[in-house]
Amino acid sequence: MAERRTVRHFSTDPVPREAIEDALRIAGTAPSGAHRQPWYFVAISDAELKAQIRAAAEEEERAFYEHRATPEWLEALAPLGTDFVKEHLTDAPWVIVVFRRDYELGASGDKEKGYYLAESVGIAVGFLISALHRAGLATLTHTPAPMTFLRELCGRPKSEKPFLLLPVGYPSADCEVPDIERKTLDQIAELR
Repeated sequence: MAERRTVRHFSTDPVPREAIEDALRIAGTAPSGAHRQPWYFVAISDAELKAQIRAAAEEEERAFYEHRATPEWLEALAPLGTDFVKEHLTDAPWVIVVFRRDYELGASGDKEKGYYLAESVGIAVGFLISALHRAGLATLTHTPAPMTFLRELCGRPKSEKPFLLLPVGYPSADCEVPDIERKTLDQIAELR
């Protein structure tokens, strides 16, 4: 896992559907509050839908970079070389949209709410990223805000809220990974 890196430049080489299905099955094994499994994944390979997602995401990202981001935030992002252009959303063979299910309808039509929603979905995303990495695939966590356009484009109900956008594929041949250092164990943990 120490070799896992986030990439922003993806090859357009196809990724087998089976690899995505396997990773999603693994994500579905994550623990969750009251075992409600409050996640839903929409894996997209359709070029037209990816283009629609990219256009909407870039609109939100442009507003972020030009108006909403603080100078400190932009300074923190500068070494990563990010901006509002998100070609990874159309270059990556797959884009997985992760939704958080706030509730489901029971057999009698009553709302059955979930518990520890963000924590549960976050753990499932961790499982998903790990599974994709183990399959030799690269990812990028992307959270354009607001993300309601994802619910509309994916045709999901109002009981679900977009949580994360995850382009998936192989890194491009000319992909540059930022030179980053991870914190050491003593910087992130204490063993007693």
